[in-house]
Amino acid sequence: MNSLATPSHPRPTSTALPFSRLHAPVDDLYPRLFDAILEQRIDATSRFTEESLKQMFGVSRADVRRVLTQLSHEQIIVLRANHRPRVAAPDPEQTRQALHARRLAENTLVRLACQHVQAEDLKRLRALIEYERQAVDKDRRGATIRLSGEFHLQLAKMARNAPLAHFLSTLVPLTSLAIARCTKQTHRCCAWQEHLALVEVLERKDVSRAGMLMNRHLEHLEQTLLGEALEHCVAG
Repeated sequence: MNSLATPSHPRPTSTALPFSRLHAPVDDLYPRLFDAILEQRIDATSRFTEESLKQMFGVSRADVRRVLTQLSHEQIIVLRANHRPRVAAPDPEQTRQALHARRLAENTLVRLACQHVQAEDLKRLRALIEYERQAVDKDRRGATIRLSGEFHLQLAKMARNAPLAHFLSTLVPLTSLAIARCTKQTHRCCAWQEHLALVEVLERKDVSRAGMLMNRHLEHLEQTLLGEALEHCVAG
């Protein structure tokens, strides 16, 4: 009976996933589970079940199933009938395609956002940046990567183009997973300082500058993931 997930690595003793009975609110399960994946406490080699995740996070199996389904839609978790869930392992070509699609989408989204920006939108973005900064300061790698992605998704909502924002929401989690699978220094490739610079040009409604900064920002991310850092990525 497998009450806890165990990695398939060589094991002198059975090593369980980190166990927690903090019983945090169910609504908090998605970021907690996603952070565990981004910090590679749960990775592509981990053996886990709905039951083991239920025990680990102190929630119901129905809640675990709901979040696993959401992560599956985001291409983070692979769900197959009669198989254990597993964490996806995007290869360099998948990552390249996702990054290329992001650049095409976000170049348009940031320009549209400039045309629809409101004070409340900027307030939400600044709050996310502050959470991201705090996560960096506390070396919370998973939260840093996740919050960085959430910044881009929140900015996309400002564009008032639901289909395009939804398209981006299918790309950002996969990119986050690719960042997580690389060496530790890559967690700063989507730095909060760059996000803050974007907010400042959005506030000025400077469409041209916003497009330039977003393109540079994503180019930096692409170079980091597909350039030299790729050599240090965890093998799939």
